[in-house]
Amino acid sequence: MYAPHTERDIQAMLEVIGAKSLEALSSLPRGLKIEKPLDVEAPLPEANAYARIKELADANSAARMLSFLGAGAYRHYQPPAVPWFATRSEFLTSYTPYQAEASQGSLQAIFEWQTYVSLLTGMDVSNASLYDGATALVEGVIMSMHANGRKRVAISRGVHPMYRAVLDTYAAGMGLEVTEIPLSANGLTDASKLDASGVACVVVQSPNFFGCIEDLTPAAKAAHEAGALCVSVTAEALSLAVLKTPRESGADIALGEAQSFGLPLGYGGPYVGFIAATREHVRRLPGRLVGETKDVDGRRAFVLTLQGREQHIRRELATSNICTNQALCALIATVYLATVGSTGLQAIAAANLKRARELKEAVCALPGFASAHEGPTFNEFCVRTPVPAATLAKRLEKQGILAGLPLSRFYPELDHDLLMCATELTSSDDIKRVTAALAKETERAVAAV
Repeated sequence: MYAPHTERDIQAMLEVIGAKSLEALSSLPRGLKIEKPLDVEAPLPEANAYARIKELADANSAARMLSFLGAGAYRHYQPPAVPWFATRSEFLTSYTPYQAEASQGSLQAIFEWQTYVSLLTGMDVSNASLYDGATALVEGVIMSMHANGRKRVAISRGVHPMYRAVLDTYAAGMGLEVTEIPLSANGLTDASKLDASGVACVVVQSPNFFGCIEDLTPAAKAAHEAGALCVSVTAEALSLAVLKTPRESGADIALGEAQSFGLPLGYGGPYVGFIAATREHVRRLPGRLVGETKDVDGRRAFVLTLQGREQHIRRELATSNICTNQALCALIATVYLATVGSTGLQAIAAANLKRARELKEAVCALPGFASAHEGPTFNEFCVRTPVPAATLAKRLEKQGILAGLPLSRFYPELDHDLLMCATELTSSDDIKRVTAALAKETERAVAAV
């Protein structure tokens, strides 16, 4: 190891900070330091260790619950071919393969990912992926700020609350002013309340957090008239298979979360974000882009065409210092899309629509229940409950049913609203079970009052 500091240098630094030695810098306070050997189980043969780990894993009941949760993380079927290809030794690595020495196979996989994202969003160009949907939103806002130099952003209240929270965190450090666009009674962004003057971008999500399908056109029109950009957010990527593309709706930047494309729920991650834009903004895209070219022998080859991260260029010129690409997760999504194909993807999306409609009709037929919003939704919807939604959700959870997300967690005024989701993995028997449980527990809750 090369140590550039002499003993005199080290002593001088220690004196400045008031430490006696380098070891003192890493010593733990009493109470935190382990004073005796850890109480761990004795070593086990491999077969016994596997059985023990399985026993511990089985103690987690969440995986066995009947779930109607959505809200940005969705249960979808993963074809066996997806993990088989994605976890081959040629791809599976602990290191993110984005450097110039990355193999042709990894570069081609990223190139195919970029192509799929561009096709689904209608945009001209996509990058090599991002952490997740929330940080993708931050990147889209940063792109907008670079485009027009403004320090304000108008964002719909229908954008995922956690995405907005991440944006607020970064906004504090960037000197960015964030204003919310209110929602109308039908759960959609109220474009009549949008003031786009002086903003860098207008941000709208479709389907929004309530599952309602938004028309981005009014927001895009208002943004462009004010010299701002329109940013489209997608938390349920499967919707891109059947809805109008963000580009067709007037968006300049399309971004979101691609977890639905073959990535398991995984108790919250890792997931994979995407971002795409019109050709005008290609040099503002964060991270890196893979392009296609020919080698010295005229053969098809793939290279890192643009690299806008601080490790590649001077920090002050970097498009972003917080971005990275989720190479393995993007590979999983790419293999999934290649496996199901465009026809298969549309069929899966149609199955989601069918199951969600069946669930919505069954729940809203219960006494005291009603749909909270009119208009089309994708695979989730908001239902108004006769008793506090959190009460119902808690009671059903004890029965092994995750009935949905009580919206009061993010919208305090909606204490009688439950966000429910159905995918292609939801069966008619599942719907019968949850509706019966909702009816029974509602009766008990009303009787208790």
